[in-house]
Amino acid sequence: MSRLEDSIALLNELVAFPTVSSDSNLAMIENLANWLEDAGARVDLFHDETGAKANLFATIGPETDGGIVLSGHSDVVPVTDQDWTNDPFDMIRRDGKLYGRGTCDMKGFIAAAVTMAPAFAQLGPRRPVHFAFTYDEEIGCVGAQALVDSLRARGLRPSAAIIGEPTSMRIIEGHKGCCEYTTRFEGLAGHGSAPDRGVNAVEFAVRYVSRLMELREQLKRRAPADSRFDPPWTTINTGSVHGGIAHNVIADHASVEWEMRPVQADDAAFVREDLRAYVYDALLPAMQAVWPEATIHTEVMGEVDGLEPTETNEARRIVAELTGANTADLVAFGTEAGLFQSLGMDVVVCGPGSIEQAHKPDEFLEIAQLSACVDMLERLGGKLAAA
Repeated sequence: MSRLEDSIALLNELVAFPTVSSDSNLAMIENLANWLEDAGARVDLFHDETGAKANLFATIGPETDGGIVLSGHSDVVPVTDQDWTNDPFDMIRRDGKLYGRGTCDMKGFIAAAVTMAPAFAQLGPRRPVHFAFTYDEEIGCVGAQALVDSLRARGLRPSAAIIGEPTSMRIIEGHKGCCEYTTRFEGLAGHGSAPDRGVNAVEFAVRYVSRLMELREQLKRRAPADSRFDPPWTTINTGSVHGGIAHNVIADHASVEWEMRPVQADDAAFVREDLRAYVYDALLPAMQAVWPEATIHTEVMGEVDGLEPTETNEARRIVAELTGANTADLVAFGTEAGLFQSLGMDVVVCGPGSIEQAHKPDEFLEIAQLSACVDMLERLGGKLAAA
């Protein structure tokens, strides 16, 4: 079979692993480890604290710095309550498309990269090629943060990384960060006929959301003059508000789930400091004046660095040479790229499929896109052998 057909066959295997973020990814990771070991790669697995999930990091080529990382996440979003035409974990090939959960986001890239491993090994690259496959990207890039810490502890210093998120094979050199939080309010319950005798957690949560909305407007005025993002400013979104139990009961608990997507680190610091002051100078004193044990606590669900565009970027240059592209773009969605950039690597995001298909029922990857990715990686093999 051709490498494209090999990639499709492996993708079929990978889709069959239901690696929803809430579940284990070990079966898929161990499958990939076997593939890579058979190709001659040196493979390491890094398990999380529960032992139910693992990152994979593998290398083909010399034990030197300056390698190129091919990276993807193993987890997928849930299919619950989505109206799929077919079983989402049984890939269907139809009309030039490959249907199944994760085909586009982002097991297609992983399949193409792993299928190329035997060819990379046979070429005897003078520069190492690394494979980095992570867990829990969809819920805050948890696995990638752990993997970056592991690589930093080992002193391993690759110089470039290609993150294979679906970009329709366009080169992406920058995206916003993504910070997700849950802020919880604990008040004092009571009868709704005497609201002054309780501490209504829902009402204080509403005040907190109002502050988020005020900050959202202020952030528009802080947008860098040369920002290429759309929209050009840091955004804040309130995803959900929960609290209370009945019409006539003072709510003693509430929670606000919200996110921020900063275009610059200063904006994130500005928002955090403003909210800290608002909580400790305004909200908490008002709550504790009635009930001293009232609390407000913000849990960090995930804080992921953005990918900062840089004037010089080896990864951008390499992928441009491999694909023939002469432009690089920015996107609004987040990836693990900023974490790899924090290790000192030059990073781009480039992979098969459209982000428009990600997370939706009947998710699909066009075979033509997968073919373009395989072609890119074949050219990369030749480049590594000649390096």
